[in-house]
Amino acid sequence: MKTNITRRNFLFSSAVTGMAASLPGLTLLSEIKADKQKVEPLNKTPLKIGLMTYLLGSKWDIETIIRNCSVAGYLSVELRTTHAHGVEVTLTPAQRAEVRKRFEDSPIERISLASAFQYHSPDAAELRKNIEGTKEYILLARDVGAIGVRVFPNALPENVPPEKTMEQIGKALAEVGKFGNDHGVEVRVCVHGTRTDSVPVIKRIIHYSQSPYVYVNWNCNASDKQGNGLEYNFNMVKDRIRGVHIHDLHDSSYPYRDFFRLLSSAGYKGYCNAEIGRISCEPVEFMKVYKGLFLALQNAI
Repeated sequence: MKTNITRRNFLFSSAVTGMAASLPGLTLLSEIKADKQKVEPLNKTPLKIGLMTYLLGSKWDIETIIRNCSVAGYLSVELRTTHAHGVEVTLTPAQRAEVRKRFEDSPIERISLASAFQYHSPDAAELRKNIEGTKEYILLARDVGAIGVRVFPNALPENVPPEKTMEQIGKALAEVGKFGNDHGVEVRVCVHGTRTDSVPVIKRIIHYSQSPYVYVNWNCNASDKQGNGLEYNFNMVKDRIRGVHIHDLHDSSYPYRDFFRLLSSAGYKGYCNAEIGRISCEPVEFMKVYKGLFLALQNAI
C-alpha cells in the first residue's frame, strides 16, 4: 500500500526526531522497545512462603489456619507450641492421626513444629528435661506428619565459659538430632537467644555436635550482617539450613533481597515461614500483600 507523504507529515516527523535527539528525557519508540528487550525475565522459580504461628495465627485453630493459609497461597505452616491450634504432646494417637489427615487433605504442602526446648542451662537436671522433652516432641512431629522441629540454643550464660556452653549445646543437639533422624524428623536449631543469635556461634555449636543431623533455622536477625557480612555468615551454614523465619519485609535495615538471592543460589528447597505480628487490617488480606512483597523481592512479580 502506498503511503502519501505530505509536506506537513514530513515536517512533523522531522520535528519529533529533532526533539528526541535534543532532549535527554525524551526517547524514541524504537529505543523504548530496545530497552524492554534488555529487561531480565521474571523469576519463574521463587522461594516458597509459609506461616509461623508465633504471632499472626497464634489464636487460630487448625481449621482457621488451613483456610487462611490456603486462601492467601501459603504452602507451609510451622505450628508454635502452646498456641490455639492445640497440636501438643498430650494428643492421643487417634487425635494425632486426625491432625495428620486434616493437613494432608488440605492444600498445605508441609507442616513443621516449633518448640521452646533449649540446651544452655548449666543445671544438669534442667538440661536433661529439655533433651527428653524434645524427644517426646519429635515423636509428636512424626505422628502428625511434620518434617521438622525447631529448637533453641538459647543463651551463653555470663558465669560459664562460652566454649563450655557451646559444647554442651552441641552435644545435646547431637543426641536429639540422631533421635529425630531415626524417626524421620529434622531437628533445626534457631539462630536465636542471648549471644546465641549469631551465625558464628551456631557454626561453633554445630562443630561441637559432630553430627550430620543438626540443622539450622535461619532467623533473619540484624546480627546476620555482623563481622564479615551477610554472604560470609550465610556461607558458614548454608548446607545446614532447613528452615527460615522472615519478619518485616518492608524493613530496609535487613537485606532481604540479597538474602533471598543467596538462599536461592544455594538450592534451598524449603519454606520461608513468615513470623509476623502487629496486624492492623484484615489478616488474610495482609497475608496476600505480604506474599506479594515476598515475591517482588525475588523479581517474581
